[in-house]
Amino acid sequence: MDINSETKRPSTISNLPLLASQIVEGFISGIHKSPFHGYSAEFAEHKLYNVGESTKHIDWKLFAKTDKLYTKKFEEETNLRCHFILDQSASMYYPEVKSPSLSNLDKISFSALSIASIMQLLSKQRDAVGLSIYDEELRFQATEKGSSSHYSMIYDQLEKCIQHPQINTKTNTYQFLHEIAEKLKRRSLIFLFTDLFQPEVSKADLFEALRHLKYNKHQVVLFHTLDYKTEVEFDFDDTPKRFFDLENGSKIDLQTQQIKKEYAQKMSEFIQELKLTCSKYKIRYVQADIREDFEKILSTYLIETQKLKS
Repeated sequence: MDINSETKRPSTISNLPLLASQIVEGFISGIHKSPFHGYSAEFAEHKLYNVGESTKHIDWKLFAKTDKLYTKKFEEETNLRCHFILDQSASMYYPEVKSPSLSNLDKISFSALSIASIMQLLSKQRDAVGLSIYDEELRFQATEKGSSSHYSMIYDQLEKCIQHPQINTKTNTYQFLHEIAEKLKRRSLIFLFTDLFQPEVSKADLFEALRHLKYNKHQVVLFHTLDYKTEVEFDFDDTPKRFFDLENGSKIDLQTQQIKKEYAQKMSEFIQELKLTCSKYKIRYVQADIREDFEKILSTYLIETQKLKS
């Protein structure tokens, strides 16, 4: 992987698979409170029973746990292809975190942990996973494979993203979503993690790039990764602030309360337009707030995989 930054920041996120496994275990232990009551490691080996199907493959033990009818899948039915796309531009290293930890994350760390946690679930079925990482260049790309060595290689790349902050690297979401879409030939479940900050590109072009991900009937989920308190609500105290553009180094001094209302309105309008566009293109839009836990991320994974395998 081509790392622009030579600086390696200290991090407690040094064993990504282990930490991701702990996140998943916590999620599953509390899942009886969610619509996925009864989910376990083997749950993904089942699909909802449809009226008219043969009843001989119904899992009655799972019915006793969930009060819902599921049928067992054959081995060839369970495998899927999943491709993760990660925006690694400088804006994804906001807010400034000197030593990322589970309780102190920037957008890139939250995204990498989210991907690693989903991979923990995918690995139980030996599903094939791939990864693309981009900023102003396509930094890394791996096609979908299901081997343990391939998983380890992807975990390693995600750790590098966390440990090596990118400085003044711009976002080229528009270009690389098109490029990645062209290379994904077989139908896949695509998870995109990005803040979608690329001011020099029109919204229409960005939306067109998102639409291209539906190429070859891929199932696409956009995790719009932001610190919603500051980046959407513009919630700061009333002392004067100096803001730096992480991608070009420019700066501006502001009295935040003077522009808070207008800023929040503009962001709200952009997000609403993005949601409508995603709905139009049948892309699932998910608000990924880095101040929240990973329940929404993993619940979305469960919903989308059940849809894909049903």
